[in-house]
Amino acid sequence: QGSKAQGEGVCCGQAVLFAVRAGMAPAAQPQDFIKGWPHPELLQTEQLKAALLNSFQKGLEKSHQYLNYGDKANGAYMLGHPDFRQALASFLQKQYNLPVEAKNLMSTAGASMGTDMACRVHCKPGDIAIVEEPTYYLSFTMIKDRGMSLLGVPMQEDGMDIDAVEKLLEKHSGKIKMVYTVPVHHNPTGYTMSDAKRERLVALARKHNFVICADEAYQLLNFEPVNVKPMFYYDDPADPKVLSVGTFSKLIGPGVKVGWVQAHEPLLKPLAGLGWVDSGNNPVIFSSCNLIDFLETGGMNAHLENVSKDLGARCALICKKLREVGLEVVQPKGGYFVWVKSKGKMTGRSGECMSVNKDQFHDWMRLCFCWLTEAQLVEGIEYLRQ
Repeated sequence: QGSKAQGEGVCCGQAVLFAVRAGMAPAAQPQDFIKGWPHPELLQTEQLKAALLNSFQKGLEKSHQYLNYGDKANGAYMLGHPDFRQALASFLQKQYNLPVEAKNLMSTAGASMGTDMACRVHCKPGDIAIVEEPTYYLSFTMIKDRGMSLLGVPMQEDGMDIDAVEKLLEKHSGKIKMVYTVPVHHNPTGYTMSDAKRERLVALARKHNFVICADEAYQLLNFEPVNVKPMFYYDDPADPKVLSVGTFSKLIGPGVKVGWVQAHEPLLKPLAGLGWVDSGNNPVIFSSCNLIDFLETGGMNAHLENVSKDLGARCALICKKLREVGLEVVQPKGGYFVWVKSKGKMTGRSGECMSVNKDQFHDWMRLCFCWLTEAQLVEGIEYLRQ
């Protein structure tokens, strides 16, 4: 029976192949690899919903604080509610296996808010920011909104080209006030910056007096052990230059809109002096405090484990399929994207917008493997077969 089944399988496979070649089977269709979104199934597991419901109910028990501007003992919650900042510190300390203090954390509405605040507070119109090429292209808008200009440096397999950074610092002496980097599971390349480059970049920041905005949205989204610590831990508290920007958007879901900035106090406290924070207070007091129980009782750990396993499998699947159709890919160890050079057909987001002057990477594709079903991932990559 086994031989018969194998024979039938071969015949069936040959028939399908013949049908495809003969034009009888529908051709593979392009799929939506553009969206950097998690697939809906990740957001509706019973474990996640039960843990969040319990956490929300716990949060309402202190509604007299969590729905207010502040309290008598703590004053206004400008950097975030002390309960959440402490819960976040304890959670991150276990994740990083490094000390995390609440005084070095500010709650935000996500990584974009953290990046925007860093630009507004620590830079001024006319300043220059250095970015990687390619990089997260929407960072360009946030930096330009501050009235700053952009200079790009190449991306290498161990992180941004620090030699190129140093040359620009010497050429534009005193004018470069920020380096924006995605140092872990880089968007779009998937690369992670080496320890040596991190140390050298922070040393250059002290020498040339600029801040480093480290967009670490994917720091905790690992498919295998990476053993790289946030940029904050390379900084000198006596002369701080680093703002490590984190978020739960890629871990819980983007709709939760809670993130953080980790920095030493001379860089962190001025963020609360922005006009809209000074007037309206921290924007995520209630939403962040509703996550405290989720962080403290293991709900977040369980969900993160599920997300990492699920997305790691999807990453492996898309990389396997890309190689099958003749494309070269460096398989990321975390994050949301793969970065692939086209051999003709294009899909996903073109890399052209990911360079400062849109003059590079026109034949490169950023493909998100998190939004589509597995069947859609396979069909979308099959479409690229030449």
